Amino acid sequence: MAKFATALEQGVSPPTAAYTKRPRRAHTPRRWSGAAGPWFVAPFLILFLLLFLAPLGYAAYLSLFQQRLIGGTVFVGLDNYVTALKDPLLLHGVGRVALFFVIQVPLMLLLALLFALALDSGLLRMARVIRLGIFVPYAVPSVVATLMWGYLYGPDFGPFAQLSRKLDLPAPHFLSESWMLGSLANIVTWEFVGYNMIILYAALRTIPQDLYEAAAMDGAGSWRIAWSIKLPALRPALLLTLLFSVIGSFQLFNEPSLLMKIAPDVISSSYTANLYAYSLAFTGNQVNYAATVSFLLGLVIVIASYVVLLTANRRRAT
Repeated sequence: MAKFATALEQGVSPPTAAYTKRPRRAHTPRRWSGAAGPWFVAPFLILFLLLFLAPLGYAAYLSLFQQRLIGGTVFVGLDNYVTALKDPLLLHGVGRVALFFVIQVPLMLLLALLFALALDSGLLRMARVIRLGIFVPYAVPSVVATLMWGYLYGPDFGPFAQLSRKLDLPAPHFLSESWMLGSLANIVTWEFVGYNMIILYAALRTIPQDLYEAAAMDGAGSWRIAWSIKLPALRPALLLTLLFSVIGSFQLFNEPSLLMKIAPDVISSSYTANLYAYSLAFTGNQVNYAATVSFLLGLVIVIASYVVLLTANRRRAT
C-alpha cells in the first residue's frame, strides 16, 4: 500500500498489473490419465486370452502328440497333420461342406436381398409385421429348428408323407442320401435368411434419400434405382454376410448331428468336418487327432475367407 500511495503522490500510474488477480491456468490433465486407455481394454484382452488364445494354444499343443497303448502320450510332431491330409473321411467331409456352401449360400443371400429390397421399397403393407415374420426363424434355436424340420421330413408320420399318401403319390424321401444335403440347406436357409435380411436392410436405410430423388428426377424407375444405386451401396454388407456364411457353412454341426438320429444310414459321424472332429474327441476318445482336424478346418475357413476378400477387392478395383 505504501508503494501505491507514493506512486499516486508522484503522479505515476501504479503498477496495477502487479496487484490484479492472476487468471487461472488452464486445467492440464494429470500424467497418469494418458494410461487410462489400456485399463478399459484390459477386461476384453483378459477374456480374449483366457477364452480364445489359451484354448487355441492348448489345442495346438495336443495336436503334436499321440496317445498310444504302449508308451502312453508320445510327441509325433506333424505326423497327425500328415495323416489328416490323407484321411478320406476328413476330405469327403470338407468336400461335402464345400458343396453345401455352393448350393445353399447363394440361394440364402439372394432371398435375403430380395426381402430387403422389397421392404425398403415402401410398397409393402404391414412392412413391420413382414419384417418380423422373416426374422423370427433366426430367433429359434438351431436345435429346435432341426427337430421341427426333422418331423416335417419324416417318411412315416411327417405331414408331407401323409399328404402324399392321401393323394396316392409316392412320399418324398427328404432324408435319403440324394436329398439330405438339400434338406440341410433348406433348414439353414430358413434359419438365417432373416438375419442376413436385417443386415442388408439396415445398410439400405443408410443410403441418403437425395440420391433417390435425383435419380427419379432424371427419369430412373424403381428397378433402375435398385440396380444402379442400391446394389452398389450394398456391396460391403453383402461381403460381410458372405464372410459370415463361409464361417458358418464350414462349421456346420447342429443340423447334421441331430438328423443323424433320424437317418443314421445317411449321415455318419464324418458327414461334416466339424462333426468328424467332435466324434473323434468325444466318441472315439482321440483327442489329439481331433485337435489336428479342428486346426485344419480352421485353416480351410481362413483360406476360403481370404479368397472371398481377395476376389471382392479385385472386382472393386476393376
